[in-house]
Amino acid sequence: MKLGGREAVGYFAKPDPNKTGLLIYGADAMRVALRRQEVIKALVGPNGDDEMRLARISAAELRKDPALLSDAIKAQGFFPGPRVAFVEDAADGLTKVISDAMIDWQLGDAQVIVTAKQLPARSKLRKLFEGHKNAFAVGLYDDPPGRDEIEGMMRSAGCGAVDRDGMDALTALSREIGPGDLRQLIEKLALFKLGDRTPLTAMDVESLAPQSTEAALDDVINIVAEGRTAEIGPVMQKLRAQGVQPVGLCIGAMRHFRQLHAASSDPMGAAAGMGKMRPPVFGPRRDRMLRQAQGWGMHKLETAIGMLTDTDLQLRSTSRAPQMASVERLLVRLSMLARR
Repeated sequence: MKLGGREAVGYFAKPDPNKTGLLIYGADAMRVALRRQEVIKALVGPNGDDEMRLARISAAELRKDPALLSDAIKAQGFFPGPRVAFVEDAADGLTKVISDAMIDWQLGDAQVIVTAKQLPARSKLRKLFEGHKNAFAVGLYDDPPGRDEIEGMMRSAGCGAVDRDGMDALTALSREIGPGDLRQLIEKLALFKLGDRTPLTAMDVESLAPQSTEAALDDVINIVAEGRTAEIGPVMQKLRAQGVQPVGLCIGAMRHFRQLHAASSDPMGAAAGMGKMRPPVFGPRRDRMLRQAQGWGMHKLETAIGMLTDTDLQLRSTSRAPQMASVERLLVRLSMLARR
């Protein structure tokens, strides 16, 4: 049978030990590995590996010795409890071996967990699990995790309550970082809030979120928008060391100032304009941008956008002027404009 959406998320968290097997496939190896770890832990518990209730079989090993899977399914251990026979990185070439082993499966045998890379609809291995009456197949795609999935990660990590802005911040961040990084962040947040019963906030999320080149870009753009001219030089040195391109920096600044302009020119006020942004802006970042929009005003922001446009055109022209120096000069001019 085929599982998808919420049904699959629920099954990963609480799998049925009386099922014959589960196939997890997808192009993102990290997503597949995280889900495989989750479902195996739910079946055999945290000590299943130590208690020899988990048999790991690589695809290469199974090709050399097809009997390995059947033996693992039927093997009886010294410790009571559900058992798992895990086959890693399988492909269509192992379909017959896996099918033959599953034919002899009986209640009480080890459950077969198989992982694979992306499989097309015509895949034999995929058809085996989708057509099986007592097994499941789940395809994992590159869609960002939804709220239910994030909440499941938080429960698994022992993370407590989260307020609305905090959840919004986690959801927005899940679209920017990989599933492994998101899970690590949630585990860090759980440790950070250990013994603290207050809800997790957007500020907590932002303080522990992984720093990236994009975060450094945000830093310098905020410095400029807040008129902190003296701080521009050191941050620009960091951006140069990270290999940030002048055109990319100019584009990032243009996007930010256009957002501020859209908010400040809203007939209902900057706060109303900020609420109409897509994608939405939450928490402390929203408050910061609102202060910037109100401080600049619509007319000064129009001047700033004109200056950014002129520099962007210069960067894309045949001008021989040093590009990063031109951008830094622009940022200094903008920061001085913010203070007028």
